[in-house]
Amino acid sequence: MESLKRLAGTSLAIFQTRLELLSNEVEEERLRIEQMLLYGSVALFFFGLAIMLVTAFIVVLFWDSQRLLVLGSLAVLYFVAGLLVWNALRRVAREKSRLFSASLAELASDRIRLTHRP
Repeated sequence: MESLKRLAGTSLAIFQTRLELLSNEVEEERLRIEQMLLYGSVALFFFGLAIMLVTAFIVVLFWDSQRLLVLGSLAVLYFVAGLLVWNALRRVAREKSRLFSASLAELASDRIRLTHRP
Protein backbone atom coordinates (compact mmCIF):
# COMPACT_ATOMS: atom_id res chain seq x y z
CA MET A 1 0.00 0.00 0.00
CA GLU A 2 2.87 2.34 0.83
CA SER A 3 4.44 1.91 -2.61
CA LEU A 4 1.08 2.66 -4.21
CA LYS A 5 0.92 5.96 -2.25
CA ARG A 6 4.45 6.83 -3.35
CA LEU A 7 3.58 6.02 -6.96
CA ALA A 8 0.46 8.19 -6.77
CA GLY A 9 2.46 11.03 -5.17
CA THR A 10 5.17 10.77 -7.79
CA SER A 11 2.61 10.70 -10.58
CA LEU A 12 0.87 13.78 -9.21
CA ALA A 13 4.19 15.60 -8.87
CA ILE A 14 5.08 14.75 -12.47
CA PHE A 15 1.64 15.87 -13.65
CA GLN A 16 1.93 19.15 -11.71
CA THR A 17 5.38 19.83 -13.15
CA ARG A 18 4.16 19.20 -16.69
CA LEU A 19 1.12 21.39 -16.14
CA GLU A 20 3.36 24.22 -14.88
CA LEU A 21 5.60 23.79 -17.93
CA LEU A 22 2.56 23.95 -20.18
CA SER A 23 1.37 27.10 -18.44
CA ASN A 24 4.79 28.72 -18.86
CA GLU A 25 4.83 27.91 -22.57
CA VAL A 26 1.38 29.44 -23.07
CA GLU A 27 2.42 32.60 -21.21
CA GLU A 28 5.68 32.90 -23.18
CA GLU A 29 3.83 32.49 -26.47
CA ARG A 30 1.25 35.11 -25.46
CA LEU A 31 3.99 37.60 -24.54
CA ARG A 32 5.88 36.87 -27.77
CA ILE A 33 2.76 37.46 -29.86
CA GLU A 34 1.95 40.71 -28.03
CA GLN A 35 5.50 41.96 -28.57
CA MET A 36 5.40 41.01 -32.26
CA LEU A 37 2.07 42.82 -32.73
CA LEU A 38 3.38 45.96 -31.04
CA TYR A 39 6.62 46.07 -33.02
CA GLY A 40 4.82 45.15 -36.23
CA SER A 41 2.24 47.90 -35.77
CA VAL A 42 4.87 50.55 -35.11
CA ALA A 43 6.97 49.37 -38.06
CA LEU A 44 3.92 49.40 -40.36
CA PHE A 45 3.09 52.95 -39.29
CA PHE A 46 6.57 54.24 -40.08
CA PHE A 47 6.86 52.24 -43.31
CA GLY A 48 3.49 53.59 -44.43
CA LEU A 49 4.55 57.13 -43.61
CA ALA A 50 7.82 56.66 -45.51
CA ILE A 51 6.05 55.22 -48.55
CA MET A 52 3.63 58.15 -48.65
CA LEU A 53 6.44 60.70 -48.39
CA VAL A 54 8.60 58.97 -51.02
CA THR A 55 5.60 58.76 -53.34
CA ALA A 56 4.84 62.45 -52.91
CA PHE A 57 8.51 63.31 -53.48
CA ILE A 58 8.73 61.28 -56.70
CA VAL A 59 5.45 62.66 -58.07
CA VAL A 60 6.53 66.25 -57.35
CA LEU A 61 9.93 65.53 -58.90
CA PHE A 62 8.29 64.40 -62.17
CA TRP A 63 5.29 66.75 -62.01
CA ASP A 64 6.00 68.59 -65.23
CA SER A 65 6.94 65.64 -67.44
CA GLN A 66 5.58 62.20 -66.49
CA ARG A 67 3.41 62.51 -63.37
CA LEU A 68 0.74 60.02 -64.55
CA LEU A 69 3.31 57.43 -65.59
CA VAL A 70 5.07 57.80 -62.25
CA LEU A 71 1.80 57.48 -60.29
CA GLY A 72 0.79 54.40 -62.28
CA SER A 73 4.21 52.79 -61.92
CA LEU A 74 4.28 53.38 -58.16
CA ALA A 75 0.75 51.98 -57.80
CA VAL A 76 1.79 48.79 -59.64
CA LEU A 77 4.96 48.55 -57.56
CA TYR A 78 3.00 48.86 -54.30
CA PHE A 79 0.44 46.32 -55.48
CA VAL A 80 3.15 43.77 -56.34
CA ALA A 81 4.87 44.40 -52.99
CA GLY A 82 1.55 43.87 -51.22
CA LEU A 83 1.02 40.56 -53.04
CA LEU A 84 4.51 39.37 -52.10
CA VAL A 85 3.97 40.22 -48.43
CA TRP A 86 0.51 38.58 -48.50
CA ASN A 87 2.03 35.36 -49.87
CA ALA A 88 4.75 35.45 -47.20
CA LEU A 89 2.07 35.90 -44.52
CA ARG A 90 0.11 32.91 -45.86
CA ARG A 91 3.28 30.78 -45.87
CA VAL A 92 4.04 31.68 -42.25
CA ALA A 93 0.44 31.03 -41.22
CA ARG A 94 0.60 27.51 -42.70
CA GLU A 95 3.78 26.59 -40.81
CA LYS A 96 3.33 24.33 -37.82
CA SER A 97 3.45 26.08 -34.46
CA ARG A 98 6.05 25.00 -31.91
CA LEU A 99 3.65 25.73 -29.06
CA PHE A 100 3.71 22.97 -26.41
CA SER A 101 6.66 21.22 -28.05
CA ALA A 102 8.67 21.11 -24.80
CA SER A 103 5.68 19.79 -22.85
CA LEU A 104 4.99 17.10 -25.42
CA ALA A 105 8.64 16.05 -25.44
CA GLU A 106 8.70 15.80 -21.65
CA LEU A 107 5.46 13.81 -21.58
CA ALA A 108 6.85 11.44 -24.20
CA SER A 109 10.03 10.90 -22.19
CA ASP A 110 7.93 10.34 -19.03
CA ARG A 111 5.85 7.75 -20.85
CA ILE A 112 8.99 5.97 -22.07
CA ARG A 113 10.51 5.97 -18.58
CA LEU A 114 7.31 4.63 -17.00
CA THR A 115 6.75 1.88 -19.56
CA HIS A 116 10.38 0.69 -19.71
CA ARG A 117 11.10 0.28 -16.01
CA PRO A 118 13.53 -2.53 -15.19
